[in-house]
Amino acid sequence: MGGQKIIIYQTFTRTFGNQTNGCLKNGSLKENGVGKMNDFTPEVLQQIKQLGANHIWYTGIIRHATTTDYTAYGIPCQNANIVKGRAGSPYAITDYYDIDPDIATDVDNRMKEFEALIERSHKAGLKVIVDFVPNHVARQYQSICKPAGTTDLGEDDDKGKHFDAQNNFYYCPNTALDLSRVKKIEDGKIAPYAEYPAKCTGNDRFDASPEQNDWYETIKLNYGVDYCDAGGCSHHFFPTPSTWKKMTEILRFWASKGIDGFRCDMAEMVPEAFWHYATQALKAEFPNLIFIGEVYNPALYRNYIAAGFDYLYDKVGLYDCVREVICHHRPAHTITQAWQQTNDIKQHLLYFLENHDEQRIASDFFAGKAERGVPGMIVSALFQTNPVMVYAGQEFGERGMDEEGFSGKDGRSTIFDYWRVEAVYKGFFNRKMLSRDAAVLESTYQRLLTLCNEEKAVCCGATYDLMYANGYGSQLNPDRQFAFLRKYENELLLIVANFDEAVAEIRVKLPTHAFDFLEINECETEMTDLLSNETITTTLKKDGAVLMSIPPYSGRIYKCCLK
Repeated sequence: MGGQKIIIYQTFTRTFGNQTNGCLKNGSLKENGVGKMNDFTPEVLQQIKQLGANHIWYTGIIRHATTTDYTAYGIPCQNANIVKGRAGSPYAITDYYDIDPDIATDVDNRMKEFEALIERSHKAGLKVIVDFVPNHVARQYQSICKPAGTTDLGEDDDKGKHFDAQNNFYYCPNTALDLSRVKKIEDGKIAPYAEYPAKCTGNDRFDASPEQNDWYETIKLNYGVDYCDAGGCSHHFFPTPSTWKKMTEILRFWASKGIDGFRCDMAEMVPEAFWHYATQALKAEFPNLIFIGEVYNPALYRNYIAAGFDYLYDKVGLYDCVREVICHHRPAHTITQAWQQTNDIKQHLLYFLENHDEQRIASDFFAGKAERGVPGMIVSALFQTNPVMVYAGQEFGERGMDEEGFSGKDGRSTIFDYWRVEAVYKGFFNRKMLSRDAAVLESTYQRLLTLCNEEKAVCCGATYDLMYANGYGSQLNPDRQFAFLRKYENELLLIVANFDEAVAEIRVKLPTHAFDFLEINECETEMTDLLSNETITTTLKKDGAVLMSIPPYSGRIYKCCLK
């Protein structure tokens, strides 16, 4: 085992650099402003690097549906009735070969600005990840930047068929799209949106009448799966479907720009066979490229890893469990069961506590206070060698409690509206406004994330879960504390996360099996807490215990060098 532990810093490009004061609910770009790629200056990138990150995910780079008019630059308009929010969803792609004009300082040179961003990121020591959105596109998809000789998606489709293996989309022949169950924009200047024949909707809705909660602004891509075949869905993968070839070319286009990886949106809605085809082709040409899959069904994890994914979101596993532990809805010892269910594929899982889809830790809908997430971050970052991700603003305690417009007061930072994210603004662009609590939290995150690669025991070492020896009746509360060991060569870490609001005075038992499994010799040693720099002297003895005091919502990361 060896190498660097991947630490991903996710940014939502459009809001990250927005410094506009007093944004208006449902405000336009002119009213609320917008962040740019150029806001990621060498200084900003260095700050992200110093936090401990070695990868940066620029969310929302590719051109997507928006209500902002860019026709002066030759960019087609979208009908506002099929755009979510004034700014639009970054997952309703309108041109796979183009950069979102919102985030460019010079719209005509937007691709050059992105190429310069890649160069700046690499110079700062950060590898670049971008989104690949394979399952659906915006209803008014039209590529104006596709390479010469490239056929656009849907250009050669037989629209008289609901399904054809060589079509790029699914259709409702002889039927117009019916948006009567979708909320309309009450503006006489906006014409109703017309689509004939209706294309089927992105969230596997195969009729012509999507509803408000459907992904009505998108259309489903056809990878050769007939979802409405008699008795269920049938696969038609030979000859190779047109969509497979076109989407692989899109991946190749972005990989050739020098990016380092793709975060693949809703990967499980696209057949495994395509991923096997595409990842093989891309990795043959770009061997260091990584693929991160958004897969929510744990029963499918191993299939998608076999199909070429390097890493998968572990949302339904560790995230859901740790979130419940943070909120005191589940005992801390259930983390053991969560990791054991995926132990055979542990190196392929991406751990996180926030991303653009999930509620902010500090929101009223999650923990209410950012510091309550610290013990969860200790577990997520230090328990295994696999990647961990933080979302911009998480390290400053962003609450996500704004009511931005299309995105209501839901504990999330909007991806649909033009907006300024307060914690990001203060943390990167106006640090004198940063509260003491936010600065302390940032320092804690920086310590945890830098430890991930400073300590060989974390990035390369073995893990030993101590909870089976520290159950109910022991001098540790398994409802509120979680303890484990990490070891590499002669370096040992004893890590305990305290999810309680009170100081924990505990004794952590070290079972005989831990000494045998990790090849630890009994000894008296000095241990230093890597969070506080406090030291204790203790005896490491089989079936003995280590006495410690842990502050509320915190942890101990005791390190010793074994004799």
